[in-house]
Amino acid sequence: MAMTSVVSHENDVRRFEKWDADGDGLIDRADYEAEARRIVAAFGESLNSGRGRAVMEALVELHRRQAEAAGVGPRGAMNQREYLAANQALMFGRGDEGFDELLRPAISAIADLCDTDRDGLVSRVELRRWLGSAVGLSDADSDAAFDRIDLDGDGALTVDELVIAVREFHYGRLDIPLLG
Repeated sequence: MAMTSVVSHENDVRRFEKWDADGDGLIDRADYEAEARRIVAAFGESLNSGRGRAVMEALVELHRRQAEAAGVGPRGAMNQREYLAANQALMFGRGDEGFDELLRPAISAIADLCDTDRDGLVSRVELRRWLGSAVGLSDADSDAAFDRIDLDGDGALTVDELVIAVREFHYGRLDIPLLG
């Protein structure tokens, strides 16, 4: 396995372990819902709000697609091997297009939640809140991440820049775990 593939695999394993909210060695719809509730609550938003609902719906759809690819049905539970195989089929085996198709809706919903000033962009301060609450990064580490993600250097992050950053993390080429 190439270094990037090893890191990518390790990042995917870490994601599985983090999202296994109840620690039972399986991730199911309830684990994705728990992650959505955690993210939404970190921003002081309600699941009843449009933005809160969008995050929940995006993560539930992410689970559905992964579970179907894993062969456990749309509401099934995946063990780590099944989860990794589903991500290989849906993302890694299909390149950028597969990755974007699978994760863009969740990234977009979270970015919209993060965009507290509603300007359609994620500012440095908004990213601090995202990375502080979702990942546990300090403000200094979040600022360093912002500088690496802001590809055009305009001081604001677009959904496209965030998708690229999350994709690069999943591919093992960036060490900023944006989805928590």
